[in-house]
Amino acid sequence: MARSRNRRTGPMPSRNPFRLLSMLALGAGLALAPGALAPRAGAQEAGSQDAGSQDVGAGEGAAAGPLRELDTADDTRGWEAVGRIDLGGRGFCTGSLIAPDLVLTAAHCLYDKTSGARFEAAQLKFLAGWRQGRAAAYRDVRRAIGHPDYVFTGSGAIDKVGHDLALLELAQPIRLPSITPYETDPHVAIGDRVAVVSYALDRAEAPSLQDRCRVLDRQDAVLITSCSVDFGSSGSPIFSLRDGVARIVSVVSAKAEMEGRPVALGTDLDAPLSTLKAELAGTLYPVSGMVFRRGAGEGAASGGAKFLRP
Repeated sequence: MARSRNRRTGPMPSRNPFRLLSMLALGAGLALAPGALAPRAGAQEAGSQDAGSQDVGAGEGAAAGPLRELDTADDTRGWEAVGRIDLGGRGFCTGSLIAPDLVLTAAHCLYDKTSGARFEAAQLKFLAGWRQGRAAAYRDVRRAIGHPDYVFTGSGAIDKVGHDLALLELAQPIRLPSITPYETDPHVAIGDRVAVVSYALDRAEAPSLQDRCRVLDRQDAVLITSCSVDFGSSGSPIFSLRDGVARIVSVVSAKAEMEGRPVALGTDLDAPLSTLKAELAGTLYPVSGMVFRRGAGEGAASGGAKFLRP
């Protein structure tokens, strides 16, 4: 029997006021007016921050469990395909393998938040299973492709989250028995249990797992969850945990507050990921970045909300 998608298409009800705090690349926030919103054994290759427990009440009685640092080999078993993306010495994001040579992350990670300059692919490095100074695999990036409708300006609207998705093509595929790329699954419903594996500002040396958060709502291409995230968590995979299998259902884009309590906003994978794969397949030559486009009225959010730098 097919599962209902339970997708909302209208504005969020006024009982769920949001304040979007920040896009989460290391190193900007959106104030959202009420009602405006209209988470395997490691073989080593040679080479080479904690948000705590949060309870989120959104009218659904959802609660998030505590973050658990994955700082031993046993802890990280099964999560080695999540890694840290180092951004040219200017910070980091989180990413995850969805194919031996493809890493899924957030599009805003591809930009220097201070200058707005696009990172060259050669400045990016994927550290699969990074833990306490070592990675299960180290890879350079050959190409970095962002969603064609994502525009980085350093400020913007809530609708940017719906296109905040990127793919990194690795210079060499990762083919280790201990590192299995994740499947993706866009079919997630309100109330479903999800998990996030992420790095962050005060936990940069090992990933953390939060496996008891919930999908609170979804609108258009934005997924709202009770998961705890912080700077560096951009691009973190949000997993469904059905049938004992972790599948990626979303990618962390931003953190927000809902009724004064923290939530995480993710990008719905349904159409955006298909678009990204088509863009990657249609790219004939290695490229270093996306087109920086600026449209009329860009940076203005519905409800007058704007991204602000912390």
